[in-house]
Amino acid sequence: MSDVIGLVLPFFGLIFVGFVVARITRQPVEALGWMTTFIVYVALPALFFQLLAKTPFERLTEWSYIFGAVFSTFVIFTVMFTASFIKGRGEIAESTIKGLASAYGNIGYMGPGLALLAFGEEAAVPVALIFCFENIMHFTIAPMLMALAGDEPRPAMKVARYVISKIVFHPFIVATALGVLAAYVEFRPPLPAERLLEYLSRAAAPCALFAMGVTLALRPLKRVPREMAPIAVLKLIAHPLLCYVMLSWIGDFSPVWLFSAVLLAALPTATNVFVIAQQYGVWVERASASVLVTTCVSVVTVTALLYMIQHGILPPDLFP
Repeated sequence: MSDVIGLVLPFFGLIFVGFVVARITRQPVEALGWMTTFIVYVALPALFFQLLAKTPFERLTEWSYIFGAVFSTFVIFTVMFTASFIKGRGEIAESTIKGLASAYGNIGYMGPGLALLAFGEEAAVPVALIFCFENIMHFTIAPMLMALAGDEPRPAMKVARYVISKIVFHPFIVATALGVLAAYVEFRPPLPAERLLEYLSRAAAPCALFAMGVTLALRPLKRVPREMAPIAVLKLIAHPLLCYVMLSWIGDFSPVWLFSAVLLAALPTATNVFVIAQQYGVWVERASASVLVTTCVSVVTVTALLYMIQHGILPPDLFP
């Protein structure tokens, strides 16, 4: 158990440090802007490019793996969306945010750092693939359903252009595409550029986790809404369990690839869910609460998952 605690303690410790520092210094939320820009536009893209470019190209086209991971996320979203839609008597906008809170994990900030710590550099490829294709799904679903709900003020063509631009120009996806291209042509950057990418890559996880702690501190939770229980169960338990069963059933993947996908599925609700809720003015406070609650609970659930993986309690294939 001590090895697992030694793995997750620095990880969640960085989130805690960010939380405490934000409480002590009392800086406005806008002060986080440049750090967020550095993480999203520089550090994490550098990490994805550097690791993908070194990967044999044939390993970047595991379509059955991508389908299994993304489909399990879609199923979780659909379950919560449908339940909320029925209970809310046709309320699409709120159901969309609830579905995202249950399925959209923090695979950008938390995913790369934790997966690389837990499984080594081999985890970078599955993490990048899942990130790209899950975000394509999320970036498509949110504006489309909001348009159906009538909360999207733009015409249909503008919505379509917005969705395409969000997908094509997202820095993580651009970096992943360039990394795949570099792997295909077997391109290696010059040594000075390689060193710069390495420095930036090392900064990605610490900065992202610290920023996440600051973000949580700047959105205090007055009370825990009752809707958080099913969201937490779906996000932290049902999602990784479904992903584990799905990938075991679909194909014979390496343990690192399978457990990387399960770990990403087990991560708490992404802060992007709050951003999307705020953008449309729907379920904003509860979206923020879902990020905070699932992040706090994930300290226990993610630690338990890593313990089961590290000690062989979860076999690398349910259907050998």
